Amino acid sequence: MIVLGAGEPDFDTPDHIKEAAIRAIRAGQTRYTVLDGTPELKTAIQTKFRRENDLDYADCEITAGAGAKQVMHNAFMATLDAGDEVILAAPYWTSYADMVLIAGGRPVPVACSEQNGFRLQSADLEAAITPSTRWLLLNSPSNPSGCAYSAEQLRPILDVLLRHPQVWLMSDDIYEHLLYDDMRFVTGARLEPALKERTLTVNGVSKSYAMTGWRLGYGAGPKALIAAMAVVQSQSTSNPCSISQAAAVEALSGPQDTVSQWRKAFQRRRDFVVQRLNALDGVVCRRPEGAFYTFASCAGLIGRRTPDGKRIDSDTAFCRYLLDAYDLAVVPGSCFGLAPYFRISYAASDSDLRQACERLALACKALH
Repeated sequence: MIVLGAGEPDFDTPDHIKEAAIRAIRAGQTRYTVLDGTPELKTAIQTKFRRENDLDYADCEITAGAGAKQVMHNAFMATLDAGDEVILAAPYWTSYADMVLIAGGRPVPVACSEQNGFRLQSADLEAAITPSTRWLLLNSPSNPSGCAYSAEQLRPILDVLLRHPQVWLMSDDIYEHLLYDDMRFVTGARLEPALKERTLTVNGVSKSYAMTGWRLGYGAGPKALIAAMAVVQSQSTSNPCSISQAAAVEALSGPQDTVSQWRKAFQRRRDFVVQRLNALDGVVCRRPEGAFYTFASCAGLIGRRTPDGKRIDSDTAFCRYLLDAYDLAVVPGSCFGLAPYFRISYAASDSDLRQACERLALACKALH
């Protein structure tokens, strides 16, 4: 079985980060910490925002949780009333919609076409906003499409938000360091300072530092929002793991050379997978700007039949066929709010990617 469904780097956490965690254990840093992050972690996060994003935040404007997912969940729980709407640019990470629903809100997907690079268009955003809209959640680079926004592409989105003061921006920047072809990262609070007071910028150490299991994410935003999020967290997990916080301090403050090394490896894998996908009859794949996913159209395969006569009538059916007949696991686009596509995570070994592409070629060739 080859599984290309996980959004997880196949690299190991760098040794200097592991050693920082070991030192913390030996120093007895195993008790409760400040609810939403130690002073040392908040200082490291402040420094990161200044160094990489030219953003300044006070301690009371920073929060840390058990992963970026908890940070977003806390924000929704703290701000949404029944029926409040959250606009999601589709395709979107599948957990977004469920987090909104759990908080009593209503997810409002806005389809982003492949012709526009899967990027949200300002006219579509404007049309989706109602008096009940509370948030726009934007992820760049994106899971699942890998699309990313340049400053010129993000600017019209921010202009729409400026015209609607009741709508806040949640910027999921977790794939910030995974941008290719010399594209520069931009985030909303930096590009439009007037929106900083209604923007929650979310990030974490999972993707850039191969620390998915450490469960440490962080966010920065207005003081009142951060305080309300702390109340939510106080009644769920309390503080994030003390050892993970110590490791995150080292990740954010220590050597950054592995980040650029891994980015080069991911770009090489991206190019390989995109080339192999576009060589398949019935499959079309745009080259993503970032993250470590391809989001390929299988529209050309809809209507074809498997060797045993089953009709491929959806992206879900195609992915089921790959799983059942070729022991290859990928994720249908319908899980992310946009069909007929399928997502491949190329955060996998070169060997697995080669074998996966070979199986894909055999699977597509066998359809008639």
